[in-house]
Amino acid sequence: MKKTKNINWSNQASKTMLLGAAMTSVALAAQLARADNGPDNYFDRTKAGDVFVIALENHNLTQPNPLSSPEQIQGNAAAPYLNSLMTPGNPNAAQVSYAKAYYNTGVGVHPSEPNYVWAESGSDFGYHSDDDPNTVNGNTFYYTTEGLISQVTTTGGTFGFWHHTFTPHLVQQLNEAGIPWKDYQEDIQLSLSPTNSATGVNGPTNIYNGSTQYSYAVKHNPMALFGDSALENVYPIAQLFSDLNDNTVGRYNWITPDQYNEAHSSLNAGFTYMGTHYTGDQAAIAEADNFLSIVLPEIMASKAYKDNGVIVLWWDETEGGDNGSYTLPEIIISPLAKGNAYASTVSMSHSSDLKTWEELFGLPMVNNPIPSNETNFDGSFNNVATANDLSDLFVPDAIPAAPSLSVNQGSFIPDSFSHSVRQTVHITNTGSTPVFTPLFLALDNLSSDATLVNSDGTTQVLAPLNSPCVQVPLHTFGGDVLQPHQTVDVTLQFLDPSAGSITYTPRLLNVTPAP
Repeated sequence: MKKTKNINWSNQASKTMLLGAAMTSVALAAQLARADNGPDNYFDRTKAGDVFVIALENHNLTQPNPLSSPEQIQGNAAAPYLNSLMTPGNPNAAQVSYAKAYYNTGVGVHPSEPNYVWAESGSDFGYHSDDDPNTVNGNTFYYTTEGLISQVTTTGGTFGFWHHTFTPHLVQQLNEAGIPWKDYQEDIQLSLSPTNSATGVNGPTNIYNGSTQYSYAVKHNPMALFGDSALENVYPIAQLFSDLNDNTVGRYNWITPDQYNEAHSSLNAGFTYMGTHYTGDQAAIAEADNFLSIVLPEIMASKAYKDNGVIVLWWDETEGGDNGSYTLPEIIISPLAKGNAYASTVSMSHSSDLKTWEELFGLPMVNNPIPSNETNFDGSFNNVATANDLSDLFVPDAIPAAPSLSVNQGSFIPDSFSHSVRQTVHITNTGSTPVFTPLFLALDNLSSDATLVNSDGTTQVLAPLNSPCVQVPLHTFGGDVLQPHQTVDVTLQFLDPSAGSITYTPRLLNVTPAP
């Protein structure tokens, strides 16, 4: 799909205060159409529909001391609307499920910005800062061409990762698949560009909280942290409601309120909500609760939502600890949610969201390396391919199952001329959805005397590590796709000096980059 820029961001000082109406009027019609090809062509409206992620900030669902600062969300008097969503029997909870075991994505993944990077790419690449993106800071990531491997030193040691030139991420995958997406950012019209934060006290009156304070933070805009998507499909939040009315939202929509309406910061004068005046952090919570109580019903009234749409209330990071005693809110609102405030106990993290959207859109799982010290509190890694998805929050089959593939190993055939052994492996798509490239076959536990001569490398991200692997040649069918019931053959060539039995456990991985 041709990439387009819908806003002409100017660096001239005279144009820093852009009018929201002017910005929204330049949206290109090409971005408003549904995709005509790629994975979205297989979209089934019995599955989850358009996705709306609303990003919120800096609060736990539960914590050891509910009243410690910042206070937790569950049971908080400053968040009556949010709590109504999580209360069985409440009318607001009819189409709601929420997670009770949603944890920080990794130990030490703080402050905010690394979590937004993770939401897009399944890793923070060891970057732990809230700075606006800058090549000097090392927090601009790109998807252009394979090649450069950078090094980052962490507490756990030094590791290599794809950086700057080849960082696969969600909206880049959506672009390649021809699936429309949009990025709605409150107060962005008051900034120099999507990559420049803007905070002040003399802006236009905010229609949600009544103040003239504004605060657009790039650190809370995940698309702006990737060089290839920073200026794409970005709109002020007012455009969301026009797009809902016209049914021209994206298939995937990211929505970030300003720092007051997302519960990050309290207004200077505090905030009066439902007859109570709040100050400090409780004011920030009340501001966000008020915002959601206005915006969620508007989204839910739209055709996009009624057509099996999904709203996700997403929080960035735990506060006070990264262990199992601190859980993040993750609230799903959808006609396909299990509903009535269903509370899931399945372990989830930001990788769960990313895995779910890639399953929904038929995309390979991003497989960017995670720093060695950024494990979950139980010692495991939140790799996208191995994390639990969000499907427990939905009715069965609302989220498409991961691709179903079978492996049939042929006989080993000695080659007396080359003193090697060949084997043909037959890989069949036994599922109901296409499998798009890249697809890798890993040979786990290969017998010690055998060497895979035509290996494309070894597994370096997804355990077990150091297993030889080859990329499956899906291009033989055209379009880099393995359709349901199609079979592709892979020829393996081994050296086995001992002439013994060659054994291994096959593992198929539909991931990008290589496993």
